[in-house]
Amino acid sequence: MREGCVLDRLAALGVDTVASLPCDRTQDLCARIPERFHSVDLTREEDGVGICAGLAMAGARPVLHMQSSGLGNSLNAIMSLTVTFGLPLPILASWRGIYREAIPAQVPFNRAVPEVLRALGIPHTIIRDPSDEGLIDEVVQDAYDSMRPHVGLILPSFWEGTEEACPAEQPPPPRARESALEYRRTFREPVMARNDAIRAIADSLDGEAVVANIGVPSKELYAARDRDLNFYMLGSYTQATPIGLGLSLATDRDVVVLDGDGSLLGTAVLPVVAAESPENLTIVCLDNGAFGSTGNQPTPASGLVDMELLARAAGIRRTCKVQDEEELAEAWESRRRGPNFIHVVLKPGNAAVGNIPLAPVEIRERFMRAIRG
Repeated sequence: MREGCVLDRLAALGVDTVASLPCDRTQDLCARIPERFHSVDLTREEDGVGICAGLAMAGARPVLHMQSSGLGNSLNAIMSLTVTFGLPLPILASWRGIYREAIPAQVPFNRAVPEVLRALGIPHTIIRDPSDEGLIDEVVQDAYDSMRPHVGLILPSFWEGTEEACPAEQPPPPRARESALEYRRTFREPVMARNDAIRAIADSLDGEAVVANIGVPSKELYAARDRDLNFYMLGSYTQATPIGLGLSLATDRDVVVLDGDGSLLGTAVLPVVAAESPENLTIVCLDNGAFGSTGNQPTPASGLVDMELLARAAGIRRTCKVQDEEELAEAWESRRRGPNFIHVVLKPGNAAVGNIPLAPVEIRERFMRAIRG
């Protein structure tokens, strides 16, 4: 009954959402999570960091569950988002590579996990056996009380010694379906720069919460129209859309993500957006075919990848492509219940804008007050 007891503890602590990428050592736990909580099924662990950040800022109380090897994929997001902005993030990690491990590839990173976490100043608690069950409470409570990440490293030995009455195995959902796509788009030579699109959108904002991508896009939004409902990212490459997804799952307010082709090509979050299908989410892909903040180096979207088609292939149904300010205004005004994906084709280039004169905690505090107000 240990899996059920763990979920009882999470529920008693007020947890309402579990973002999860499974481990075979916790497959029975994974089977029970959707019975008790909103379960967000991840395709990459670091996207869970952004999703949980958005959920927490909007007032939800998430937990992130992963295999400990996924911590390696998530460390930059944890440090540059969770730690930098002072956000709560309890992580329950199935600790591989230590106890009766049969897979050699699990050993090198996972045996060093405690040292890595100590070096980064990330609190962690080792949960070895059933007598340590109460430590799970401490992991979750400390993360929320101290507004920081806290990792519970759960050894496989913790789950031993009980016969869990797991839910009857359900037959897999039918996969037979027809996949058909009628799609033809013509890319014109771009006439807008990213700053033109951001200014046009900023002028049209009403009560939407906005997540702006890292680097110059956040600076351009600040210069165009600073608002308490703007969340300016200062790091955490690829995490703009995950943050926006988390926000949209925890608020009735419309949420807009100003993301880029480079960061969207580096994440696996679009299928998760399609699966969750929040009606209040709009992703604006500002596609200038370049990593703009680092010197306009070309991305694969510069002449190969069609970002709208990528969103369609991920399962997002409401998509469009715009290539001038008139088309952008029309797409913005004609948004329906989403998720919406607006692909804006742009020329490279950065506006001459200064740094954002706000500390990370200031950005967080005013944003949280506004989105919960």
